[in-house]
Amino acid sequence: MIPKVMPWKKDTVADLVSLLKSGNTIAVIDIHGVPAGAMIGMRKDLRASMNIQVAKKRLMKIAWEQCGYDYEHLEALFKSAVQPALVSTAEMNSFGLFTELKKTEAGRAAKPGDIAPYQIVVEKMDTGMPPGPIVGDLNSVGIPAKIMGGSVQIQKRTVILEEGEVFEGELGMMLSKIGINPIVTGLKLCGTLEDGVLFEPSTLDLDYDQFKSDLISYAAGAFNLACNITWFTSQTMPTLVAKASSEALAVAVEAAVVNDTTAPHIIGRANRAALGIAGSLSAEALDDELAAMLGAAASAAAAAPAAVEDASEAPAEAEEEEEEEEDAGFGGLGDLFG
Repeated sequence: MIPKVMPWKKDTVADLVSLLKSGNTIAVIDIHGVPAGAMIGMRKDLRASMNIQVAKKRLMKIAWEQCGYDYEHLEALFKSAVQPALVSTAEMNSFGLFTELKKTEAGRAAKPGDIAPYQIVVEKMDTGMPPGPIVGDLNSVGIPAKIMGGSVQIQKRTVILEEGEVFEGELGMMLSKIGINPIVTGLKLCGTLEDGVLFEPSTLDLDYDQFKSDLISYAAGAFNLACNITWFTSQTMPTLVAKASSEALAVAVEAAVVNDTTAPHIIGRANRAALGIAGSLSAEALDDELAAMLGAAASAAAAAPAAVEDASEAPAEAEEEEEEEEDAGFGGLGDLFG
């Protein structure tokens, strides 16, 4: 006798097939440990950007195969999932999906039986809590606490649990009271499938600030290289043209090629050379015009150091004035107190 398939199972598989075909990015998430109320809120918040469906693994496998996807990919996605759910989105790629799901994670107090995800360390600190029975409660679970200065303080840095050890008794609750909530709950991404490529969470967990900084650095390096090898693009053209113009002007001035652009530079250079020669001659050999020009040049040269000296003296004078004002102010306070 052929066993009868329950209608709800057929409906669930049909819904899963529809979900898998609705997006470009498919993922498996682990919802283990997420309270039902929190799960409802998360699905509501994420509904605009992705579809989430919880079902039995066997039904997910049937839907996956009906869509023609590689079964080995699903096995890889299921590998780290305790309580899996399927996700499909047409709005985001794998990196965007990871970022959105990461926002659902939050720490909670450890319960008896929970496993420490990392080494649990309590640092020496002032808890800010007022004196009370909490001191004995903390000490009872191995947290060295004492009342000092009107508040409860942790006396020294203490390793409470090693990674992989089990929470027992009231330890998790006591740690929560001092701000340590080590058990992370949320929609944990187990992996994604996009355009036939399987992405693991470790691949998708990017430091976006560092990534942005690297892109800027690489772009600057590429731009400098393109300019150095004279690679013409819409980005390098203005810089290359400006560099070529500057170099052409320098060559033309050096070769004394006179035109509207080079004439001011060439005349200025000739004028400076003439003044240099005139400065080496005796005063009797100079006419009135040259003598006046040399005098003006000498005055300008003398004025430049004077201007720098005045600028450096100004802050010193300002400091002296401030000191005088401070002295006057302290004198006034002294008068007030006799």
